[in-house]
Amino acid sequence: MINRRDLIKYSLLGAATAPLAGLGAPASAEGTKVAIAEALRLGMYNSLYVAADKGLFAKHGLAADLSTAGGIALPVPILLSGRGQIGVTSPGMSVNAVREGGKIKNIAKIVGGVSMWGIAKPDSKIKTIDDLRGKTIATLKFPSSTIQVPTFAIKTVGKFHPKEAGVTFLELPPGAQAAAVKDGRADIATAFEWDVSIAAEQFGLVPVLSFADVLGPLCFTTAMATEETIASSPAAVQGFCNAIAEAQKLMHENNAVFTEVAEKYFPKVTPSVVANATKNFFGSKTAIPRNPTISADEWDRAMQLEQGGGAVQSVLSYAQMVDNRFAEQATRQFGLA
Repeated sequence: MINRRDLIKYSLLGAATAPLAGLGAPASAEGTKVAIAEALRLGMYNSLYVAADKGLFAKHGLAADLSTAGGIALPVPILLSGRGQIGVTSPGMSVNAVREGGKIKNIAKIVGGVSMWGIAKPDSKIKTIDDLRGKTIATLKFPSSTIQVPTFAIKTVGKFHPKEAGVTFLELPPGAQAAAVKDGRADIATAFEWDVSIAAEQFGLVPVLSFADVLGPLCFTTAMATEETIASSPAAVQGFCNAIAEAQKLMHENNAVFTEVAEKYFPKVTPSVVANATKNFFGSKTAIPRNPTISADEWDRAMQLEQGGGAVQSVLSYAQMVDNRFAEQATRQFGLA
């Protein structure tokens, strides 16, 4: 699986900010009540937190209750049971639900690329996927997206097989990847934020590969809703997409908005780590989307990634799984082109 469950199990982020329900801004007294269930509390979901913190949900007519489900698969049953209206998780979870008879559409892009980095010493010569030939990569233990994403990138972008090219995956317990690079046991490590910036602060490592940029734009994380919710509450769905579009615009026009809000939502992550992570997120061309629309190409790339890692057994089409109307209107009115 392109295995974001590893983030809950292994990520320093998860350890620092345990996924508890009800951590979002409280719902306002006025507006249409909308329960939003995010899979995990993650820095790359900051579009949600900016929309909540800056009052954008309320501005667009919603009394939003943002809570953390505690796992990648958990927002979908919340939607199907009627306990929530919007879910935020891997698009593969929506595909699996539809395969089992659920009726769900993806309505907005929350994360626009695989927000994983390769980190190495500042004098590293690794700059491209091809440079990974003959190198040792420190990762979490299999199964982990820290192995599966670089393997996928090597095969699809580099066009070579890792084992045949002498690539070695050094599988280590949580927290040991950066140390392995520092002491020379590995040439590079693969990690998500906030782990990347913690490695910079504690071990002097720097990001040398952005897998978001290597693999190109895709809908790594989406907002989704049931067809019933879309049909019965289109104004609420539109309000959600409006708020996300405006939040993403705010962050791209002023990256300090990301930093300010992330510090509030991740109080146990040091400000210096958040500040460094901000540079990494916006240094990547795709990690934080410019707008919430989902293109057919982004969907197809996401499905290749999900299927390649085993998250889905077979893919479903963009036409069947994506309702882009609300995100497109939100982008025209409130977002960035």
